[in-house]
Amino acid sequence: MDLYLDYYFNYLSVEKGLADNTLNAYSRDLVSYAGYLREREKVDNPADISQMMLLGYLNFLKKRGLSPRSRARVLSALRSFHRFLIQENYTEHDPTVQVESPRSLSALPKLLSQKDVERLLQSPAGNSSIAMRDRAMLEVLYATGMRVSELISLRLGDLKLDIGCLNAFGKGSKQRLIPLGEDAIEILREYLQDGRLKLLKSLTSEEVFLNSRGKKLSRQGFWKNLRAYAIKAEIKQKVYPHILRHSFATHLLENGADLRSVQTMLGHADISTTQIYTHVIQERLKKVHQQYHPRG
Repeated sequence: MDLYLDYYFNYLSVEKGLADNTLNAYSRDLVSYAGYLREREKVDNPADISQMMLLGYLNFLKKRGLSPRSRARVLSALRSFHRFLIQENYTEHDPTVQVESPRSLSALPKLLSQKDVERLLQSPAGNSSIAMRDRAMLEVLYATGMRVSELISLRLGDLKLDIGCLNAFGKGSKQRLIPLGEDAIEILREYLQDGRLKLLKSLTSEEVFLNSRGKKLSRQGFWKNLRAYAIKAEIKQKVYPHILRHSFATHLLENGADLRSVQTMLGHADISTTQIYTHVIQERLKKVHQQYHPRG
């Protein structure tokens, strides 16, 4: 099994060009799957994996408390792996065929109201270089709907402020051009012209967002700052980086944007992924109707 996993990871890295974060996620899921089959089913050859064994693994994950969304992600990774084995003639058998995804059971994505977003964006107050950086990061994140991994990886050459856009490199190193609003451009320029230079000190770097030592800001560092700003803004619900991406998409659709445009800005390969936000809007409308209609 380990040999076939090596072949598959090499394929994902070299031929598919998947990003490191995606490769790491696939690796965790498939190594866990292989370990389960080896220990529980005494199977170490893909040709011997039955549909019942695969269902047993998914049930094992469920008992461990893995959410429907997470189990759907795992099943997607397993499907891809078994299809690769058939494609490369390593086996003729795919145990994932006709296995239904638990995605339909998953909760809709959480998001912030437009008022909560405004309070969050205003939280990094003051003229310190850190406050200027964090204001710019939050504004850009909400203005573009970027993933945090894309945001912290931005380089100066990715900024096209003269035309009001920036380049983002998403999953599989796919590039897309995303428009920036006027507010985000103004706040980003302020950071670049003043705050970033102070953080950079005597160093040189192509990274847009820097930490206090003049190095690239980490994902964990941004997450920690975001939580602190959410507390400061007195936002009662749990705030995490992806919630601004969910809010960006939902607020665009609520204000009349078409689904295809939102799909392009988010960098979704499949429009069905973007359609989840139409379900969010439908659920919110139902709640408003139930709350305010006299016969709701």
